[in-house]
Parts: sequence; structure tokens; C-alpha cells
Amino acid sequence: MEVGNRTTLTEFILLGFSANPQWQLILFGIFLTLYLITLSGNMTLVILIHIDSHLHTPMYFFIGNLSFLDFWYTSVYTPKILAICISEDKRISLAGCGAQLFFSCVVAYTECYLLAVMAYDRHMAICNPLLYSSTMSSSLCTRLVAGSYVGGLLNAIAHTANTFHLSFCDENIIDHFFCDAPPLVKMSCTETHVYEKVLLGVVGFTVLSSILAILISYFNILLAILRIQTASGRYKAFSTCASHLVSVMLFYGSLLFMYSRPSSSYSLEKDKVAALFYTVVNPLLNPLIYSMRNKDVKEAFWKTMQTLRPQR
Repeated sequence: MEVGNRTTLTEFILLGFSANPQWQLILFGIFLTLYLITLSGNMTLVILIHIDSHLHTPMYFFIGNLSFLDFWYTSVYTPKILAICISEDKRISLAGCGAQLFFSCVVAYTECYLLAVMAYDRHMAICNPLLYSSTMSSSLCTRLVAGSYVGGLLNAIAHTANTFHLSFCDENIIDHFFCDAPPLVKMSCTETHVYEKVLLGVVGFTVLSSILAILISYFNILLAILRIQTASGRYKAFSTCASHLVSVMLFYGSLLFMYSRPSSSYSLEKDKVAALFYTVVNPLLNPLIYSMRNKDVKEAFWKTMQTLRPQR
């Protein structure tokens, strides 16, 4: 479509990671393996939490929702990555690009809020153990998760509408493996100053408010742990928070690296590595983080395996 002397783009070309056919096949095998492990790991955790009554607690309810988000998150990106690796057709339509950005934003923003909710849950469990069961009722947990999804949806609408309000002209090559805001901004032929302010406001408010809620929760948790008399009691209290803290650092670290810088300082090669971490690696690590050192999850897994094993 012609706009003045420029052509408004209706599709993009995703370059991916390498143009070398041999490397593309190797990358296809690596990403396919990681994808299958991520899907099986997250869905196994979701199913275990659903079928085992010992895991029907607020903490595992939130972990199950986090695993569902990771299952969804990796499925937004990886199928397209796999297609790019084995196909000569690397095109993605403007609508497809918008859909990919929108659904990834829904999951990312929802996970921001959900991690804050999980911090509040740990705060209630450690700081108010006697009131925990009555306070963290199933209805409240459901409302907190629903609120996280609503917040994620509203932020995703604002983020995607703000990005695709820009005009993309002339060069239609995206030096990336998916449609994301930084490479799209690089391609814009319109002024992006206002866009960057709006994006910084949307991302900044969500991330900083979530981080603030997490910090307040963990400050109170730390005070409560320091009041525990025995070393074993302090260790047990801290161990219930360790997995969540690792998830928070991995998720927010990569997210802040991607979106807390002005567009003039973008390095697409560095951004590819950071984006690869939070789109592919982080969803793979979360089920491992919440299950490897978790006695309840391991017991539920082996009990389920024994149930499924054919009787002789």
C-alpha cells in the first residue's frame, strides 16, 4: 500500500538465527527438543496439581497457573521458530505479527501480576500462619488469578495497540526470530518518541508495581524469618520461598533488560539472546525449579506413576 512516497508494509520477513542450512537443521533439533521438554514438564505439573489432593493448596494452585502460562508462552513463539528453521518461507503477515505480540504480552503481563500474587501468598503463609487457611480461601485465590489475567489482557491491548499505531515502511526484514517491540520500533518510519514514553509507562507501571509488591512481601517475610528461634525453622520457612525468588529474578531480569533501555541503545544480537532466555529457556526452567527440590511434587509424581503402572 502506497503512503506518500513510501510503501506501508503488510508482511514481514523473520531472519531467525542463521541463514546457514546446516545450522538451521541443528537449531531445529535443539528447539524441538526444548519445546517438547517444556510442554511435557509444564503440563505434567499442571496435571499433578489437578489430580493429587495433597497439592490442592493455594501455593500449588498458583504454581499450576504459572505452569499453564509457561505452556502458553512457549507455544506463542516456538512453532514459528521451528517453521523458520526448516522453511525457506520466513514471512509473517502484519496480522500474524500483531497476534504474536498480543498473546505474548497477555502471558508476560499476567505472569508479572501472578508472581506478585505468589509473593503475597508466601507472605501470608509465613507471617500469618494461623490465619492462612481462612484468608487464602479458594474464592480469593481464584479472584487473584482472574485479576492477573484481566490486568494482563488490558496491558496487552495497550502495548499492542501502541506498537501497531506506528507505520512500518520500506524495509520489511525483522532481524529477530519473532515479532517484538524493539525490532519493530527499529523499522518504524514515524516518530517514536511518544511511543517510547507510552511503552515505558505501560511496562514500567506493571513491572515496578509488581516488583514493589514482591519487595514489600519479602521484607515482611524476612522480618518474620528472623523472629524464628531455631535454625531449622528459619531454613524451612526460607525454602518455601526459594523457588519463587529464582523465578522472579529470571523473569524480571530478562524483562527489564529488554524494555528498560531507550531504542538508541538496542543491540539486536544481545536482544536475541535475552529474548531467547525469557521466551524459551525460562518456561523450561520453571517446572524444574518448582519440582526438583519439592518433596510434595516428587511424591505426587511417583504416586501417579505407580497408579498408572499396569498391575501384574
